[in-house]
Amino acid sequence: MRRALAPRGLRARIVLGFAAGALLVSVVLVSTTWFLARGYLLDQREDLLTRQAFADANVLAGRLSTAGTDVGEVVAELVPSGGADVVVRSGGSWYSSSLDAGARDVPAELRDVVAGGAAGTLRVDTPDGPALLVGVPVDSADAEFYELAPLTELRQVLRTLAAVLTAGALAATAAGAAFGVWASRRSVQPLEQVAAAATRIAGGELTTRLPATEDPDLLAIVAGFNSMVDALAARIDRDARFVGDVSHELRSPLTGVVTSVEVLAARRAELSPRADQALTLVQGELRRFRQMLDDLLELARIDGAPRGAAVPVPVAALVREVLAASGRDPGLLVADPDEETTVPGDKRGLERAVRNLLDNADRHAGGASAVHVQRRDGTVVVSVDDDGPGVPIADRERVFERFARGPHAARRSLPGAGLGLAIVAETAGQHGGAAWVGEVPGGGARFSLSLPAGDR
Repeated sequence: MRRALAPRGLRARIVLGFAAGALLVSVVLVSTTWFLARGYLLDQREDLLTRQAFADANVLAGRLSTAGTDVGEVVAELVPSGGADVVVRSGGSWYSSSLDAGARDVPAELRDVVAGGAAGTLRVDTPDGPALLVGVPVDSADAEFYELAPLTELRQVLRTLAAVLTAGALAATAAGAAFGVWASRRSVQPLEQVAAAATRIAGGELTTRLPATEDPDLLAIVAGFNSMVDALAARIDRDARFVGDVSHELRSPLTGVVTSVEVLAARRAELSPRADQALTLVQGELRRFRQMLDDLLELARIDGAPRGAAVPVPVAALVREVLAASGRDPGLLVADPDEETTVPGDKRGLERAVRNLLDNADRHAGGASAVHVQRRDGTVVVSVDDDGPGVPIADRERVFERFARGPHAARRSLPGAGLGLAIVAETAGQHGGAAWVGEVPGGGARFSLSLPAGDR
């Protein structure tokens, strides 16, 4: 099965785009320069060698005009420039200035041209490399003159030019990639600023704003983002004031009702059995209502108020304090040393989360069987084990939702409004951690809270 390629990021695409563009332009320029330079140099070289061949042919004709002159001696005495070789056909015989050249090097097509009384040129391949063969008819001596000039030097020049152009193309591509890196940073920087600001705002820093910019393309984005944050902060502030007002308005009558019920409870002996039973029901409902109000206000505080300055909190010591303050057995705690389990966070919120986990075990499983606090790969995990019926897999995410109650709680009419575990999940998220539920190997549920560990 072919593995799918990971999508490239915006920066990578910008860099690749600049590099590919620079490479394409470089290839076009290098190819154009190469073909134009090659054609020009070949034309210049052929023109030079042709003129040289005509000059050498005139010299040969001048020497052969003297009566009794031997053609072979004249050809041997010719010294063409550039290392060229001369081949002469006279009276059906062939003469050469070098043993490396002869009649075999003169193609029939060029012979026909020269035999017809016209000069001609032809590029040929020799064992030593490419060469230019120039044929000139010498009518005054009834001879055919051929000069074979090597093009090895020109080939070396073209190879050097190709290497230089290739190096230039690679350098241009590297420069394009480097410019792409710079351009990608400039292009992505505004997005990174927006992402960083959004992250800080999500963490509760509602005073975060994007810095002012003079870029006309970014003015609308910066202004819109800052306006959105202003509106969000105002909305959260209104919600916080509303929660405070509701808290005050609810607590005052609730306190009055609780006081009245306490007065009645103090004179319980004077009540009839039916009135005593009603008083007991009212006391239970008031405790439930009071607990639900506290939970709602705690959730509102987590939602509406930004998280305060984090302080180092030794989680193992905190759990030990919660167990002692609630009258539970401190022997339930199985923990790493306090200095190993320190996290930066809000001590009050963490105490509430741990207490909710313990209360949940009391309410649904008859109490916690063990509390583990361990450091694992940069996090501190608090786990509360119980011996209850456990949580079905289908309900393990839903139990952390607000007002969610398990089927056992609904069937047995257990107290609680389903907000305790929601507070645990919200507290974990506020601290950059997570909450989940699993199984204890021997049976029962294990509720866990993970928090990012502090530096040791």
